[in-house]
Amino acid sequence: MSKYHITVQPTNSENIVKFVANSFLTHSNSYEFNNIDDAKQSPLAQQLFHLPFVKTIYISQNFIAIDKYSYDTTKVNWSDVQDDVALSIETYLNSDKPVITPSKTEATKKNPITIYAESTPNPEAMKFVANKSLATDTYEFKSRKEATHAPLALALFDFPFVKEVFITNNYISISKNKGVEWQEITNEIRDFIRVYLENGNIIFNDEILQKEETLTQNNVNTKYSEIDKEIISILNEYVKPAVESDGGNIAFHSYNAATKTVKVILQGACSGCPSSTVTLKNGIETMLREMLKGKVETVEAING
Repeated sequence: MSKYHITVQPTNSENIVKFVANSFLTHSNSYEFNNIDDAKQSPLAQQLFHLPFVKTIYISQNFIAIDKYSYDTTKVNWSDVQDDVALSIETYLNSDKPVITPSKTEATKKNPITIYAESTPNPEAMKFVANKSLATDTYEFKSRKEATHAPLALALFDFPFVKEVFITNNYISISKNKGVEWQEITNEIRDFIRVYLENGNIIFNDEILQKEETLTQNNVNTKYSEIDKEIISILNEYVKPAVESDGGNIAFHSYNAATKTVKVILQGACSGCPSSTVTLKNGIETMLREMLKGKVETVEAING
């Protein structure tokens, strides 16, 4: 049975398609290649650059994104070639050839990691920011059981004061149990994360992608209405960046046209935050009312 399976995933750009693997291709590091000479570090990328329409290749954790030339003289459409490209990538990966071949200096050097702690509006949550990418998606763990396939999160749950762990982009938001103050534990957590990453320990196991693949497929199968799409676009453009800066995440859950109610999922530091109600009512609800006049009246939160 083949280890690797590739799923084609469209993006918001008609020129870029993601080829998502069911196993990690790299851990933490991401790569961008602009031509075949630039891709000497990746035999797979070099092979893909032989396709005349390939402009740029991105390799990150569990996917390869390919940007094709918009002015391609061959008039190639992704719908005509994406399945063949996916099969080519899948065949390459299952031949056990390397995706990335690190240079000798990269193989021997120990990358210095810096971690700094940042307070959030939630007094029970702290954001720990790294100088490198940790995840290309959003992962929330509310218990040791949920963190079974996330070694870093599982290790953090060994601290008796850790209640929840949220990992995305280049940071980790940690929610603590009451009865302990951040000034007593922040340095300990920060040093632990730094040493863990410097030692090259795994952040996620491949098994975690199975759940992610199921969720992605469910999202693909979900048929959003036009108003759903408008709400999602507004949340992603105007709300999500601010929420992420506070160590959390917001995601669209549902829209009820009869009651004009939008439900959103709050994760990370935003989950259970005392000020989240104020943010919802004075910020998100007001924005959606103004931008979608007559279509939205109320916004309700569901803690992730």
